[in-house]
Amino acid sequence: MAEKHSVTQARIEFGLRTFGAAPLPVPVELEHDTDDPYAIVAILHAGTNVVRWIFGRDLLADGLLAPAGEGDVRVSPAADKSLAVVELNSPDGAAVLEAPAQALAAFLDRTYEKVPVGQESRWFDFDEELAKLALQD
Repeated sequence: MAEKHSVTQARIEFGLRTFGAAPLPVPVELEHDTDDPYAIVAILHAGTNVVRWIFGRDLLADGLLAPAGEGDVRVSPAADKSLAVVELNSPDGAAVLEAPAQALAAFLDRTYEKVPVGQESRWFDFDEELAKLALQD
């Protein structure tokens, strides 16, 4: 395992795209935990509801450059290059959000300072995680 555990966080205002109106502001907390270095957690605050989405750090990074993702989470550059589009799909509904691409990139840069690309396996012990799963059976 690598150095000391840490969590990198950022609070970014996303915009929920709506038809015929300006995007509605949605506060989103992004987290990257060195205990799960491959993942990003997005915590969306919509009114009194809090929704958590977990997706790959590489998906977010790739989506800043070109359309990325399949299924539940997709990220792509917007027509306005200062924005990125984040699409979330679930059986309960879907949302299309936009976020400042520079803020997302700055957050990712901070995660790379903690866990560089290609070094994730130094932080995540697959054998240990598999053993935990085996104990649950």
